[in-house]
Amino acid sequence: MNQLLQKSIPVAGPSITAREVEYVRDAAQNAWGENANVYHARFEAAFASAVNRRYAMALPSCTAGLHLALAALGIGAGDEVIVPDVTWIATVAPVSYVGATPVFADMDPVGWCVTSESLAACITPRTRAIIAVDLYGAMPAMDEILELAACHNIPVIEDAAEAAGSRYRGKPAGSFGHASVFSFHGSKTLTTGEGGMLLTDDADFFARCQFLRDHGRVPGDVSFRSTEVAFKYKMSAMQAAMGLAQVERLDELLTRKREIFGWYREYLADTLTITLNGEDDGVLSSFWMVTAIFPKGFRLDKPALMAAFKEYGVATRPMFDPLSDLPAFSAMPQAAAARARNRVSYEIAPRGINLPSGFNLTREDVMRVCAALKEILHKNA
Repeated sequence: MNQLLQKSIPVAGPSITAREVEYVRDAAQNAWGENANVYHARFEAAFASAVNRRYAMALPSCTAGLHLALAALGIGAGDEVIVPDVTWIATVAPVSYVGATPVFADMDPVGWCVTSESLAACITPRTRAIIAVDLYGAMPAMDEILELAACHNIPVIEDAAEAAGSRYRGKPAGSFGHASVFSFHGSKTLTTGEGGMLLTDDADFFARCQFLRDHGRVPGDVSFRSTEVAFKYKMSAMQAAMGLAQVERLDELLTRKREIFGWYREYLADTLTITLNGEDDGVLSSFWMVTAIFPKGFRLDKPALMAAFKEYGVATRPMFDPLSDLPAFSAMPQAAAARARNRVSYEIAPRGINLPSGFNLTREDVMRVCAALKEILHKNA
């Protein structure tokens, strides 16, 4: 262990260059008054182009984007929204914000994303939307999901928070469904520190979202006479400036992410009991978070595994637990049904650990992480 315990290896970290610094400096100095939205407009246009969407709206978070999308669709009390059981709570929290009921669907065993079969099992006459998540940079079979949703006249929202740069059958993450959302949290492939983006091809829907995101005011209104009680979801000019620099580097950042995953795959190729992120047919993953699934029967649970890695100076994160198992939702009837139904989610999630995946990683860092993993595996098999 002493040989491995050198510098601490963080679980995530951004790639910030002179371009980001210069854009943010310029925004801080000049993006005021009549120039206040210049960087927003450039960032939105560049991002919409990158994901083949007509309209884009920069926001303070991905959660805000999901909230706006559900509100703009008129979803509320008495409605159901199907979400994957294994994802971050930010996917489902906005369902509760609008008063609807979340329904938790199972995931596939390779890419760990929601499947059309599991969604079909959850559809009822009360289903008003499906949120499909691109988990850890993977993507579900979107053509199958969209076909299913069309048969039932259900809008799909693609939660691409973790998948900037990923592609499904050649189409970019964020280009699917009635709307899509991204996160630019500090850990993400593209970052603005905090922030998000809502995208769509529907002009009327976009206009409604613009209205709702600024206290129920028509864009450009200067009367301060709101016609509805709505929300305050705006990104700062400095964040938009950083986002513009990041999206201009998207291809470079995606290449780097896949290189890092390639190192893990190389150094763990001889560790057959460990499963890393899979790429389902037609998917090109950004591998936002390299994730290791430990073998069945392994005696350390996720908190103990994280503590073991910490002894080697390696920071990790737990794979998301099923939402239906969280205290926030566990008392709901839908959660009880999901715990009985979602076999794959409950088989895989308890054994998953996110390994260091930041842009600051070197090949030597990945070698250290893999050496620590192998030693932990050997000691606790």
